[in-house]
Amino acid sequence: MINIEEENDEAWERGRARRRAERRRRRRRQARIRRAMVLACMGLVLILVVVLGVTTVRRISNKSEKGTVESIYLTQKTKLKAAVPADTGAAGDTGTETSFPYVSTGDYAISGLDTAPYLGSDEVTSTRALLVDADNRTVLYQRGAGDRISPASMTKVLTLLVAVEHVSNLSDTFTITREITDYSYSHDCSAVGFDENETVTVKDLLYGTILPSGGDAAAGLACYVSGSLDGFVELMNQKLQELGLSGSAHFTNCVGLYDDNHYCTLYDLAVIMEAAMDNELCREILNTRTYVTSSTEQHPDGITISNWFLRRIEDKDTHGEIIGAKTGYVVQSGNCAVSSSKSDSGRQYICVTADAHSAWRCIYDHVAVYANYTE
Repeated sequence: MINIEEENDEAWERGRARRRAERRRRRRRQARIRRAMVLACMGLVLILVVVLGVTTVRRISNKSEKGTVESIYLTQKTKLKAAVPADTGAAGDTGTETSFPYVSTGDYAISGLDTAPYLGSDEVTSTRALLVDADNRTVLYQRGAGDRISPASMTKVLTLLVAVEHVSNLSDTFTITREITDYSYSHDCSAVGFDENETVTVKDLLYGTILPSGGDAAAGLACYVSGSLDGFVELMNQKLQELGLSGSAHFTNCVGLYDDNHYCTLYDLAVIMEAAMDNELCREILNTRTYVTSSTEQHPDGITISNWFLRRIEDKDTHGEIIGAKTGYVVQSGNCAVSSSKSDSGRQYICVTADAHSAWRCIYDHVAVYANYTE
C-alpha cells in the first residue's frame, strides 16, 4: 500500500533539488555575465589608454617636427640672405632685404617667399606647405617652401602643360606600344589601363595623365609629342627655364619617378600650377572629376577614370571650391598635392603640400590651409 506521506516527502526533495540546481545555474550565469562585463570594461579602458597614448605621442611628435622644420627654414633663410650680395636686389632695393636666389623671374613669378609668415598651424601635418594668392601672385604663408623635394606625380602638371602647348588636334590618335606598357608596369606607375597596341586619342592621353595619374598615358603623350621620353624631358626643362625656375628645378622624366636629379621646390610647383591654370585646356582637365575614354577595340565602353583628390575634397569646407588639383607620392616626399581654389569671396589661391603620412591626411591638410588662411 502506497505511503502518501513518503511520496510527498520524495516529491518535495526532488523539487528542492531542482530548485537548488536552478539557483546554481542562475549563479553561474550571473558570474559569467559579471566576468564578461569586467573584461569588457577592462578592454574599453585599455583601448582608451592606447588611443590617448597614441594621440599624445603624435601631438608631441608634430610639435617637435614643426619646431624642427621651422628651425631648418629659418637657418636656411639666414644662410641664403647672407649668401646673396646686397647689390643683387631689385631696382631701388636698399640691400637690407634680398630675394631668395631660386625665386622665379618669369611671366608667372610669385613674390614674397622670403618675407611670408611661417605656416604654423598644428592642423597641417605636412612638413612642407605653401599658400599663394593667385590674384596678385604673392606667397601668403609657407613652411619649407624653398626646400628641394621630389615632386612625384605632381610632375605631371608640367607634363600636361608642355603637351598642351605642343598639341594641335585632340582627336588625333596614338597607338600604345609594348615599351610604354612595360615602362609603366616596371616602374609600378598608376595607370589608366590602356593595352598594348590600343589606339587612343590625344585627348584621352591628356585626361589619363592627370585624373588617374596614368604612367601609361603620360609616357604615350611624351612619345606622341616628341617621339621619345628623353625628347619630351628636354621640352620640360626648357619650359622650366621659360618659367624662370631652371635654377631650382630639374626634371628627368615625365611621370614623377624618383631620381636624384629630378627635383624642385613647392614654390616651383606653385609657379607651374599658376601657368597651367592660366591655360584653358589645362584648367579644364585639372578641374575634371570623372572622364570616360573613347571607345576602342580593347575597351568598347571606354575606361572610366577619376581625379580622386577632387572627389574626396568636394564635400569638405574649404571656404570655396577646389578648381584644379594633382596628387603625388614617392617614399622620399610622402603624400603630396598641388591644388587651386576659388574662395567664396571670389579670390583664387594655390596650395602645395608635401610629406603627409597618408593620402587622406594630405587632403585634410589642404582643407585646413584653405579654411584657416584664405578670405
